[in-house]
Amino acid sequence: MNTADTSTAVDYSRRRLLGAAALGVFASQLGRIGTASAQVGDRVAASFGPLKQIDAGVLKVGYAEAGPANGPVVVLLHGWPYDIHTYVDVAPLLASAGYRVLVPFLRGYGTTTFLSDKTPRNGQQAAIATDIVAFMDALKIERATIGGCDWGARTANIIAALWPERCKAMVSVSGYLIGSQAANKMPLPPKAELEWWYQFYFATERGRAGYDKYRREFSKLIWQLASPKWRFDDATFDRTAAAFDNPDHVSIVINNYRWRLDLAEGEQKFDELEKRLAAGPVISVPTITLEGDANGAPHPDPSAYAKKFTGKYAHRTITGGVGHNLPQEAPSAFAQAVIDADRL
Repeated sequence: MNTADTSTAVDYSRRRLLGAAALGVFASQLGRIGTASAQVGDRVAASFGPLKQIDAGVLKVGYAEAGPANGPVVVLLHGWPYDIHTYVDVAPLLASAGYRVLVPFLRGYGTTTFLSDKTPRNGQQAAIATDIVAFMDALKIERATIGGCDWGARTANIIAALWPERCKAMVSVSGYLIGSQAANKMPLPPKAELEWWYQFYFATERGRAGYDKYRREFSKLIWQLASPKWRFDDATFDRTAAAFDNPDHVSIVINNYRWRLDLAEGEQKFDELEKRLAAGPVISVPTITLEGDANGAPHPDPSAYAKKFTGKYAHRTITGGVGHNLPQEAPSAFAQAVIDADRL
C-alpha cells in the first residue's frame, strides 16, 4: 500500500537519526569502518579509506566498503558527473548502524576499468545495471538494499524492476527514472528542452571534444546548475573530479546520452532487457523516493511516478535548499531513508 507524501527538513537537530548510541559508535569507530578524515580549511572533509578491486562481468570494479562484513548489505550507486564521494558521509552513518556498505565506481569512473580492450564502451542503461548485478555476483551477495542518485537511481530502478529477488528495498532520488529510446524521441516543451542542453551538446562531435577538453569545468558547471544552493568548496569538487580522469570516462558519458536519443546503438545482448524496460515495468520492492526542494536538474514531479511503485512505498521531499546531489548534500536524510526502507 502506498503511503502519503511527507516533507522532511535537512536539520535533524530536533530528531535523532540513528539514536544516540549508534552515533556514538560512529564517532568511536570512524577509523575502523574504513573512512579517513583530512582537514580542509576550517572543516573536516571525510574520505574513503583504501579502495578495493574485484573482477565482475566485463569490468574490474573499484569500490569502497564500510561496516561489518556480516552486516546486511547496502549498495549505493552514484551518477554523472559525480562519483563514490556522493556517499562519503552516508556510508559511515549506515556502517555505524550495522550495515555492510558497498559503493562501486560505475563503468568509466575512478578505478573501474574494462577487462578487455575489445568490450564496447557502452553507456546504455541496461549495461550499467548488468554491471551492478555482476558486481553483486562477484561478491556473492544474493540480495541487498540498493540506493541511488542520478544514473545510480536509474540503475537501482532497473535492478528492482527486472531482478526484484536481488533487491531487498530501494531508495531512489527523483523516483522512477527508467526510460526508453522511443520515449526520449518525444519532444518536450521548450523550457524543459532547455534543461537538457548538455544532452544535445553531447550529440555533436564538438560536444564530445568540448567535454573531453573541459571535463572539470563542464562538471563543475553541472554541479552549480543542478544544486544552486549547495556551497561546495574546491576540495570537495576536486576529490570527485579525479574520477573523471578514467580513460573510458568520456566515451561512456557521450555514449550514454547519445544512446538515449537513439544516436548510438546499444549492444545486441541487451535488446531483450531494453524491450522490457521500454514497457515501463512497475517496481514491487519496498521503496522510499526522495527529492530535494532545490533540485535544479531535470526531474519528474513525484505525482508522476507514484503509481510505478506497487509495494510498500513512501515519498519524502527534503527541504532546506537541497539540490540534485541529495546524498552528499543531505547525508543524514538519505541514510535514514535507507534504514527506513529496509524496515518497510
